[in-house]
Amino acid sequence: MFGEKALELIRELHRNREGTLAPYNEDGVRQVLEEMQALYEANQQDVSQLVQNESDQTSLTAVQIRHDSLQRNKRCLLAYLYNRLQKIRELRWEFGSVLPANVRSNMSPKEMEWFSKYNRTLANYMRSLGNGGLDLTQDMQPPQNVHIEVRCVEDRGELELDDGSKILLKKNSMHFLPRSQCEHLIRQGVLKQVT
Repeated sequence: MFGEKALELIRELHRNREGTLAPYNEDGVRQVLEEMQALYEANQQDVSQLVQNESDQTSLTAVQIRHDSLQRNKRCLLAYLYNRLQKIRELRWEFGSVLPANVRSNMSPKEMEWFSKYNRTLANYMRSLGNGGLDLTQDMQPPQNVHIEVRCVEDRGELELDDGSKILLKKNSMHFLPRSQCEHLIRQGVLKQVT
């Protein structure tokens, strides 16, 4: 049946949990593209026979059905790719410029390339704002306090703050830090906010 493989890609998107990125289905995308190529070639053959008046008008119906199937496959494939890129963009804002290894392993090489270009573009834009730049990813939610208490989840070494002071991030150590300095470390799982 035409379009089943493309529909399976869309179903895969809906089965995906919130906050995760399923592995890129290279085999499914390839199968959809192969089906589209076969449909296109069959249409080309029927249309050339129609032009030469070697076929009856019933093949015109087959051409229309295959054309509609091509359009549906194209829409499903574009929706699959677009939604994956949107998810990768959301993860960039959530985790920062370094994605967790489990997310990176689920991305295709082209998605990795897109992510790298998106990172560069976003960094250039943030540098161009204000005098010294403005980190738009810093406060994803409005802060209640400027400083927060955090506990270090893993040994990370020294962290230099904006004011020049240095702190040692050792496992289970507690710190009272400016939110702007530790927001990214909290998202990466290095620090945990103490409530």
